[in-house]
Amino acid sequence: MPLLKNEAIIKELYTRVEGEDTLPDRGAVLVDLARWQADRSALIARGSEIGVRLTSAEAPEAIADDLSQLSLVALEFPAFTDGRAYSYARLLRERYGFQGEVRAVGDVLLEQLHFMHRSGFDCFEFSSDQPEEDWIIAQADMKVWYQPTGDKRPTATQLRRR
Repeated sequence: MPLLKNEAIIKELYTRVEGEDTLPDRGAVLVDLARWQADRSALIARGSEIGVRLTSAEAPEAIADDLSQLSLVALEFPAFTDGRAYSYARLLRERYGFQGEVRAVGDVLLEQLHFMHRSGFDCFEFSSDQPEEDWIIAQADMKVWYQPTGDKRPTATQLRRR
């Protein structure tokens, strides 16, 4: 599946290490929460970028104290009807001040890209024949917002006051 970041397709830099699979000797890795918790010291000692993938049942509080060691947090959407990852992205950005990549993975749909971006996601893994065009469509859907979110765009109230 293509990765979309900053309105363009990017190359995957992280090797996904599933469960107890062997870690590569070098290079960025993306591990699940259980692997991070079990091998935290060894992963840090590698000196490479580290990402952690959280399922929708795993809240960011589990890695809050370790965010300075991570360059990527991938949040899973197991189904488009499960919106917990939206809240998790906001927590990562607003409560914990995470500046790294927050990636949406799983059941990511065009219709949700705009809202995912508004809540703090900056990278999207989704199935599309034309991901850049889909991004443009998603961003053009709305121009005025009522709720403040992690992307710092002004709300309707803030715009009226100007």
